[in-house]
Amino acid sequence: MERLATLYIDKESHKFSAAHYTIFSATERERLHGHNFSVSAMIAAPMGDNGFAADYNVYKRRIKGLCDELDEYMVLPEYSPHQSIEEDGDNYCVKFNGEEMLFLRSDTLVLPIVNSTVEEFAHYLLRRMLEESAGEAIAELEVCVASGPGQKGSARWSAMDEGIA
Repeated sequence: MERLATLYIDKESHKFSAAHYTIFSATERERLHGHNFSVSAMIAAPMGDNGFAADYNVYKRRIKGLCDELDEYMVLPEYSPHQSIEEDGDNYCVKFNGEEMLFLRSDTLVLPIVNSTVEEFAHYLLRRMLEESAGEAIAELEVCVASGPGQKGSARWSAMDEGIA
């Protein structure tokens, strides 16, 4: 029987600051605001003969790199059914419920997500972690994103079902 071990990574340096708004419906959204998001991960992997399941440093660098990619940006969801995003020179022109909002393209990330929520950020980061971990012996991976104390969402992948939950 294969022995698995679970590593938990929750470092102070695994965070990003981002502006966003959550879209609730075709006519309602939050005001633009920001958070200091924190990211943590759980990795389950087979125990190696050397007494290690996975190298903490590898995963700490990956999480830090992904956080750095998101840090200090305005985040827009590319796949929201309630808004449209068009490039307009140096700006993104976002249309929502009759409003037009302009965001500098250099300050904005358009992510392949449906909404700018901790749940969607967790799924996005999970996909990115899985891409960067392709070919590695991982049994399970969970990524959590918190927007403040006591408020977080997570996404989980398991090799057993080869899907993202």
